[in-house]
Amino acid sequence: MRFKPELTPKEMLELGVFGGLYFSDKPEEFPKDWFTNAKLSPDKKRHKELNFFKINASQSLAVWRAKGWIHPQDPRGWFQWYCRYFL
Repeated sequence: MRFKPELTPKEMLELGVFGGLYFSDKPEEFPKDWFTNAKLSPDKKRHKELNFFKINASQSLAVWRAKGWIHPQDPRGWFQWYCRYFL
C-alpha cells in the first residue's frame, strides 16, 4: 500500500487548514511559496471562516498532547510530519 495524499501542504494551507492557525508564524523550514496564498490567522486564533468548509474541524494541540499523539520530532503534530515527508 502506498501513501498517496490528494493535497499538497501548500494546497491545504490555501484551503485554510486548521482555521488558519497552523503555521501562521510561517516557519522558515518550509518553502516561502507555501504561504503566498495561504489562509492564515491574523491574530494567532483559529477562525472557522478561513476553513474551506467554514467549520471548526480540528482539536487543539493541547488535546493531542494529552492523548500522547505528539512525537518529539514533530511537536506540531501530524501536519508538520506530513510537510516534512512531502519535502
